[in-house]
Amino acid sequence: MPSAGLHQNLSQQQVLSPQMRQSLEILQASTMELSQLLSQVAEMNPTLEITEDHDQLDESQAADAETDYENLSEFDDYWREDQILMHGNRTHTSDDEERREFLYNSIVAPQTLQQHLIEQLNHAALDDEAYMAAEHLIGYINDTGFLDESIEEIAANSTFPLKQLRSALALLQRFDPPGVATENLTESLLLQLQLQGMGGSLESRIVDQHLDDLARRRFGDITRALGVSQEAVIEAAEYIATLNPDPGAAFDPTSNPHVSADLELRRDAEGLYYAHLTGDHLPKLQISNHYKDLLAKLSSDPKARKFLKDNIHAGRQIISALSQRQETLLKIGTELVKRQPDFITHGLTKLRPMTMQDIAEAVGVHAATISRAVSGKYILTPHGLMDLRKFFSSGYTTKQGSEIANTGVREAIQQLVNHEDTAKPLSDTAIEKQLKTKGIKVARRTIAKYRDQLGILPSHLRKKHS
Repeated sequence: MPSAGLHQNLSQQQVLSPQMRQSLEILQASTMELSQLLSQVAEMNPTLEITEDHDQLDESQAADAETDYENLSEFDDYWREDQILMHGNRTHTSDDEERREFLYNSIVAPQTLQQHLIEQLNHAALDDEAYMAAEHLIGYINDTGFLDESIEEIAANSTFPLKQLRSALALLQRFDPPGVATENLTESLLLQLQLQGMGGSLESRIVDQHLDDLARRRFGDITRALGVSQEAVIEAAEYIATLNPDPGAAFDPTSNPHVSADLELRRDAEGLYYAHLTGDHLPKLQISNHYKDLLAKLSSDPKARKFLKDNIHAGRQIISALSQRQETLLKIGTELVKRQPDFITHGLTKLRPMTMQDIAEAVGVHAATISRAVSGKYILTPHGLMDLRKFFSSGYTTKQGSEIANTGVREAIQQLVNHEDTAKPLSDTAIEKQLKTKGIKVARRTIAKYRDQLGILPSHLRKKHS
């Protein structure tokens, strides 16, 4: 009989403080979400003021004025707070926490899939390295829920060991929605079946070995190959049809009619492109001087004094997080302009390979920060509105020695299919040969994977009879 006893286990868990959560939400928010969030923040925090300044200055005047304002404002804030606020440690009442929790959960715009995954990650018991590896992988999950690149490609372009990324991937594949963080449709369906305890079932065998036959409804071929009855195959097919072929569909940003640009590419007087933040008319926040001065007069009322101190500190943290968010986003846009001149001129087929680690090193932040900053963000380019995440992928070297991103390869496949003869649609082998004539050598299996990601059916299902 086993003996009873007490056992003590030590585990390291990353716990996000309310301030960290707040900063992350501001960093991840789109321009529209941010405008809503800042308005809500100002309503809840009496020490914050919204100032609207719609006067437009030229570039040099605006830069000088902003620098002067920031210097004076910073001096004024710190002088007042040095004199008034630096008195002892802060404590938090249950009312304080309730107000903060309402603030942190008050973003009303739809969540992106990446934000949904980050939210689940924040509740996982992980050490810092495991957390960052999983967060890094989330940056490579597209809006359909599939990985843009294989785990080996991601490892080759990051500082994380392959073993650690595989462990992080296994964690993400247990997250909601079922079937997320896989490389293709087959893997996603198999994962969904596995999560339902059907890993060795007939349904799993059909998906793994005969998905193409299933798509063509060739039940007889499946029956003969697997040695089961046709009735069993049909019943399994009906169950497979209940699985989700698009795990990220519920978070599809294109279903949100309010998607707008957070950055845009503009031309200067010399015709050169530069990145510009579209949040010029976001509410501008500042700490009210009235409440700072009032705080100095409340020495006889410790409760009121504490309330104002907490709100002023919270307000300054929000202003700081907003400034960091805008600065990071603009730096990312500036790096895109530097690194993607061919894309700006010619479009997606000329997109060069670029990873989040590349931009993180140039900007001076962690790759996880880049992943958060681009999540759910869009940039207006000469070729239309684009998801910022589309710019991040590894790629291939053409015969001519130039580089092309995976996104560019996918775009080339899409264009070939768009212009194919629908009576004789291109097979994956034919696409492989046509890409090769353009100097792009891509394996047929990779083409099939990209075709799946683009939502393009196999050639036999694209065929149209006249």
